[in-house]
Amino acid sequence: MSIRLRFAVACAGVVLVLGGLALTGVYLVVQQSLAYRTGLITPNYIVVDNQRSFNRYDDLYEVARDRVMQVQAVYKRDTLANVRTVGALLVLAATGGGFGLGWRAAGWVLRPVATVTETARRVAQSHDLTERIGYEGPKDEVRELTGIFDTMLGRLARSFDGQRRFVANASHELRTPLTINRTLVDVAVRRPDATDDVKRLGESLLLVNARHERLIDGLLALTEGEQTVLDRRPFDLTDVAEHVLDQAAGEAAEHEVVIHRLLDAAPTAGEAVLVERLVQNLVENAIRHNHPKGELWVTTRQRSEQVELVVANTGLQVPSYEIETIFEPFRRLHGDRLRSDRGSGLGLSIVRVIAEAHGGTVIARPREEGGLTITVELPVSLGAVDLA
Repeated sequence: MSIRLRFAVACAGVVLVLGGLALTGVYLVVQQSLAYRTGLITPNYIVVDNQRSFNRYDDLYEVARDRVMQVQAVYKRDTLANVRTVGALLVLAATGGGFGLGWRAAGWVLRPVATVTETARRVAQSHDLTERIGYEGPKDEVRELTGIFDTMLGRLARSFDGQRRFVANASHELRTPLTINRTLVDVAVRRPDATDDVKRLGESLLLVNARHERLIDGLLALTEGEQTVLDRRPFDLTDVAEHVLDQAAGEAAEHEVVIHRLLDAAPTAGEAVLVERLVQNLVENAIRHNHPKGELWVTTRQRSEQVELVVANTGLQVPSYEIETIFEPFRRLHGDRLRSDRGSGLGLSIVRVIAEAHGGTVIARPREEGGLTITVELPVSLGAVDLA
């Protein structure tokens, strides 16, 4: 039950209680006013037409007295019934009126709160922490609440900006020595006098170095993907998928994975480079977590107001309880944390943040035959059709 409805019900309840008490009071007063009175109904004598007088205990006196009592009883019964009926109707009407007035009053009182809620919803949906509510109403509870909310948004914005700057700076600082290490190891391995042990050691170091470079690139992509894409440009998801699949053909052949393409037009809008990274991560994940002579299906299509990218692959069985954890950073299925050829554990995390930055969603489901089916939904953009 909403606050507005509770306020209206409370007003109606107050009117009902007060109206019931008032009706009970009026009923008791009228009942007391119509009660039997000895001096009025049983006088010492009765005068008829200012001529004849009948004393008490005469026969005609008793006839007249009985008639008066009958009239008084009927009048009392009808009057009290009218008080109950009309009073109850008036109380019910007043209760309905109290509900309506309470509803209107609650709407007037809560109008600033509705404005604040709409602004907060817009901020939450856009992920733009630079926007503020900026309520300019009187100094009351609503203004105090909005001030606290704006302060919280400012602190969150500073916190996220600091986190992104830290990751970007740290990644940049780490990439430089890794590049130097890779160059030095590569030179040492290619020397004519390099022994077989040195070459094997150099190859191992190059693999470790490559894994660290992928990890740093993944951290950068993760921080970039967490920022909402504001400059949305139309493009076709099919073109991006075809480009990624062409690039992944060599790796798929190396892992003996057969790729099936079911690519229909899927117009959307956003940052095409980030979406390309999303598709690339899904395809690489499906190839590297597949088994020899496995299969990979990539589908793009448009459905109503959404475009879909579906990547399905064969592979090991995936328990349903592990589905959500695979989108967490540095989480791998089946406890595989040592093999560097399967990535840094950031691939699906990057997929999720890029999809959310474009206003989309990612859903993963295990296949009964083994492997995963991952569906990415993005908002449709008809402007991309004009560019095709």
